Amino acid sequence: MDEQYDPRKIEQKWQEEWERSHLFEVDVQADRPKYYLLEMFPYPSGKIHMGHVRNYTIGDVVARYKRMQGFNVLHPMGWDAFGMPAENAAIANNTHPAEWTYDNIAYMRNQLKQLGFSYDWSREVTTCTPDYYRWEQWLFLKMYEKGMAYRKEAYVNWCEPCQTVLANEQVEAGMCWRCGQPVRQKKLNQWFFRITDYAEDLLVHCDQLPGWPEKVTTMQKNWIGRSQGAEIRFAVEESDTVIPVFTTRHDTVFGATFMCLAPEHPLVPQLAAGTEQAAAVSDFIERISLQERTSKAVETYEKEGVFTGKYCINPVTGRRMPIYTANFALMEYGTGAVMSVPAHDQRDFDFARKYDLPIIPVVNPEGETLVAAQMTEAYAGDGLMVNSGAFDGQPNRQAMEKIADLLEAKGLGRRAISYRLRDWGISRQRYWGAPIPMIYCDTCGTVPVPEADLPIVLPEDAHLLAGGRSPLPTLDHFARTTCPKCGRTDARRETDTMDTFVESSWYFERYCSPKCNEAMFDRDAVAYWMPVDQYIGGVEHAILHLLYSRYFTRVLHDIGLIDYKEPFTRLLTQGMVCKETMSCPQHGYLFPEQAREERGTLYCTLCDRPITLGRVEKMSKSKRNVVDPNVLLERYGADTTRLFCLFAAPPERDLEWSDQGVEGSARFLNRVWRLAGTWLDVVQGVASYDGPVESLPDTLRQTYRKAHQTIEKVTRDIEDRFHFNTAISAVMELVNQMHAVGPDDGGADQRKGVMRHALETVILLLSPIVPHFAQELWHALGHAQSTLAVPWPVWRKDALVQEEATIVVQVNGKLRGRFTTAVDTDDDTVKQLALADERVQKFVGDKAPKKIVVVKNKLVNIVV
Repeated sequence: MDEQYDPRKIEQKWQEEWERSHLFEVDVQADRPKYYLLEMFPYPSGKIHMGHVRNYTIGDVVARYKRMQGFNVLHPMGWDAFGMPAENAAIANNTHPAEWTYDNIAYMRNQLKQLGFSYDWSREVTTCTPDYYRWEQWLFLKMYEKGMAYRKEAYVNWCEPCQTVLANEQVEAGMCWRCGQPVRQKKLNQWFFRITDYAEDLLVHCDQLPGWPEKVTTMQKNWIGRSQGAEIRFAVEESDTVIPVFTTRHDTVFGATFMCLAPEHPLVPQLAAGTEQAAAVSDFIERISLQERTSKAVETYEKEGVFTGKYCINPVTGRRMPIYTANFALMEYGTGAVMSVPAHDQRDFDFARKYDLPIIPVVNPEGETLVAAQMTEAYAGDGLMVNSGAFDGQPNRQAMEKIADLLEAKGLGRRAISYRLRDWGISRQRYWGAPIPMIYCDTCGTVPVPEADLPIVLPEDAHLLAGGRSPLPTLDHFARTTCPKCGRTDARRETDTMDTFVESSWYFERYCSPKCNEAMFDRDAVAYWMPVDQYIGGVEHAILHLLYSRYFTRVLHDIGLIDYKEPFTRLLTQGMVCKETMSCPQHGYLFPEQAREERGTLYCTLCDRPITLGRVEKMSKSKRNVVDPNVLLERYGADTTRLFCLFAAPPERDLEWSDQGVEGSARFLNRVWRLAGTWLDVVQGVASYDGPVESLPDTLRQTYRKAHQTIEKVTRDIEDRFHFNTAISAVMELVNQMHAVGPDDGGADQRKGVMRHALETVILLLSPIVPHFAQELWHALGHAQSTLAVPWPVWRKDALVQEEATIVVQVNGKLRGRFTTAVDTDDDTVKQLALADERVQKFVGDKAPKKIVVVKNKLVNIVV
C-alpha cells in the first residue's frame, strides 16, 4: 500500500473495478433471504446537494451491511423526471425540459457513482421515458374501468401568467411561487382518483406500521382527518333542493339560525340566480377566488359573506334560516356547507354579530345560564341542553345520541363520518408530464384509448409557449386523433398531463423488473422483492408522496396485481443538513468561496468588510449557505464526505455543517491508514487470533476484548437504531486501543494474530461506511475478494467479559479525573480511590464532601 492515503486514486480504482465486475447487480434468488433497501429517488434538478449525499449514504451503509449479513440486497436508483420541478428549472435555464432532464440525469448519475454508492444501475428507472409511463397510462385505464378514476368540474388554484393549476404547497401567501402573481380559484374539468374510497383503510393501517416514525403516521392521520358526527338535511324553502350539512356538534342543531356555503359550492350561483342578490354574490365569489383558500389562511381572514337571497328550513325547529356564502366556509371540509350556530362556534358568532343575525344558546355551562345579548364570545364547551325541546336539561353529549336517533327516525339526517382527505386531482395543464390516455369525441363522449395504442408518447420536440404554457393543445399531430369507437377523425386527445406524484407512487415496484415489456412489472419478481424493507427519505414527503404510494399500492392490490397493501415496512426520515449563513453589509448573503479568514475573522472577498455569521439554517441556495459536494469530493474524497455525514449526527436529527468536522473525519482515516501501514508487513501471512482470551497478556487481552466489544456495539447500533455516529465512535475507541499495543507486548505470534484480528475488524466494520478505503486496506492484507463478499464479523461472548472498568470522576458535575479498577469493586473502595486521585484532590481540597454518588462500574460524582 502507498505510504500516503490518496482518496482520489483509491476511489477511482475501486469504482472502476466495481463497475467492471457488476458487483452490485442482483437477481431473484429464492434460496436466499431478500432485503429491499430504497431511498427516495431524486428530481434531476442539475446537481446533487448535501441532503442527497446524507440520505444516500445512510441507505448505502444499510445496504452494504445487510449484504455482508448474507441477504440478497436490492438497492436501486432512478429519476423522478417528470413534473413541474424539472419543467420550471428548464424554463429558468432557457432549455427544453427533455434536454435539461436528460443532461442532468447524466451529470447526477456520475456524481452518485463518484460517491461509491452500491446501486444496481442495471435497474435504473427514468419516469419520463415511454417504457415507464406507458404502464402508468395502462393503470389509469384500469382505474377508469373500475370507477376509480373520473372527471368532473372543480375549483383549482390557477395561476394566469403560468397558465396552470398549482398544488396548495405551490401557493405562497396567495401568490404563485414561480412568478409571484396572485393565484385565483378557477373552475376546470379535472381528472381525479378516488383516494377517499380508501380513507378509512389508510387511517386504520397507520396504527399497523410499527416501523414508521410516529410523527409521520400522526401527520397522515391528521391529513386524512376522520371526524364522526351527523349529516343533517336542510331543505331549501320553496324548492326541491336539499343542503346536506356534516357536523360533529349535532347536539347544537336547535341553535342553528343561518346557513353558510363555501363560495366554491355549486349551489351558490344556483340559489342566487334570478334574485336581486345575484350580482353581489357573483362579485363576492370573484373576489374570494383571489384569496388563498386553505384552512390555515382562512383562520386569519375577517369573517365576511353575502346573502344569496334564499332561505332553508331548520329540520328540527322549523326556523327559516337565511343562506349566505361566506369566506370561512371551505369545500374541503364536510359538504362545503356550515350549519351556523353562533352561540357555540366562534366563527359563526363573529359572523352573526357582524351581520346582525340571531344567536340562540342551546348548551348552558354547568350552573350558568347564557344570555345571547350578554355574550361576548361563543361557548364551545359541554353542559346542559336548553331551548332544545324534549332534550332540555339533558347533558349535551348524552342528548347527542338521542338527537341522531331523532334525525334518522324522521329521515332528516343520519350518523356519518367525514374525512378531511379529498379525491386526488391529477390533471396538470403543463407539458412535461405523462399524457392522460383519454379521447373526447362529439359523438361518443369520453373514450379511453385502446390498450393496444399505448403508450401515448409525449412529443419531446415540442417547444413551450410564452409563460411556460403547454404546447400540447396547439399541436394537431398530437391533439387531433381518430375516435376508436366511431372512427370520427376530429376527435381530440386529453392534453392535460398527470401529476408528478403519480410517477413516484409505484416506481418501487418497477425496480423489481424494470425491463419487463409485457406488464407494469413481473409478478414473480415483485412477489419476491416487495414490500420495501427499509425506505429512507425526508420528512417533507410524509404526507403527499407517502400517502399516495400507500393508496396506489391498495389500488394495485384490489386490481389483483399484488398481494400486499403496504409498500414500505420500515421508514426512516433523515434530518436536514444545516449551516450558518454568512452575510456582508454591502453584498448581503455570501457563498463560502466569497469569504476569506484572517486571524480568526472572516472577510468578504468582494469588499474586504467583516462578515457576520447568521443563524444555522437548512442549506439553501437562496441563503447562500450551500456546500458543493464536488468541492468535498475533490478535496477530501468520497469516503471522508460519507464518514462526516454519518458521524456528525444521528440520521433522524438535523446535521449541522462543520468544516472542522470534515477535517476531523479526514484525520481519522489518515490515522487508520498509518496504523495499518505500521502493522501490515508484521501481520502478513498470519492468521487472526482465535484462541483463549485468558492466555493473552494484559494489553493484547484488552485489545482482543475491545475488538469483540466493538463488533457487538457497531452491530447493535446499525441493526437496532441506525446510530452510525456511535458505531463510528466505537471503532475510534478500538483504534485508540490498538495504538497502545507495543512491539514487546506478548509473544510475537500472539501479537501478530491479535493485531491482524483487530485490523480486520476495523476494516470490515468501516467497510459499509468508507467502502473504497476499506477495500484498499482489505486488499493490502492479502484478501482478493470484495469486503461485500465477506461475512459480517461476529463477536465471541466469552471475549465480551470485562475484567476492568474505567471509572469517570466528577466534582460538582464536572469531569475531573478517571481511573481503572476491577469490575464490581465495592462502593466504599471506589469512593476512596476517587478521593485519592491527584487530579480530583485539586478540586476537593480540604472541603468535606456533602455527598458521593457511585454508579456501578461507570461513575463517581462528588458534591462539595
